[in-house]
Amino acid sequence: MNERKTLPAVSVAVVRGTTVLLVKRARPPSQGVYAFPGGKVEPGETQQEAAVRELLEETGLRADGYRPLRDIHIDGSGENHPVDYLLTVFGAVYAGGEAAASDDAETAAFYTLDEMADMPLAGDVFEVAKQLLDPSDVGA
Repeated sequence: MNERKTLPAVSVAVVRGTTVLLVKRARPPSQGVYAFPGGKVEPGETQQEAAVRELLEETGLRADGYRPLRDIHIDGSGENHPVDYLLTVFGAVYAGGEAAASDDAETAAFYTLDEMADMPLAGDVFEVAKQLLDPSDVGA
């Protein structure tokens, strides 16, 4: 069996008030699905540096208070993607800029949990957003 390569990747869940930032992915994997902005960690950069860079590249926004929330293994084989990713999801707080989609993002905007309930979301997006926006409900 051929061993699949796993690459490090990051995404950032940026909170502004009672909303969280999502981008609609313009390319595979997960094309057309809403997710946190992110991408691959480049050689020589830390995960947090990658998260800051990807957020700026994809949305033009800045955030503060970056902290890792969870690691998610993304199996690319289901979409015939050549590699898998070990995605580290960071939480952060909005610090400035206007959300504008670019790079890998088709759209970029802030959404409430109610709005997200009816959207096509990637993997753990809703659970992470709920953890950030409604901490009293975690583990309930």
